[in-house]
Amino acid sequence: MLDYLIAMLVIPILMLSWLLVQNIARRFARAHPEFGPAREEGGGCGSTCGCAGKSSCKRG
Repeated sequence: MLDYLIAMLVIPILMLSWLLVQNIARRFARAHPEFGPAREEGGGCGSTCGCAGKSSCKRG
């Protein structure tokens, strides 16, 4: 029972902390445009658009 309660607390805390990290990264990118935009997880070519092995990623 204790394991269940710990899991019910830890999982939402981890999810909320990841959202906090993403928010901090976006704010940093907004404050420092010379470094470019914040790169989101899975947003690059080959991970979600189906163009693995190609030199460009065209989304339509």
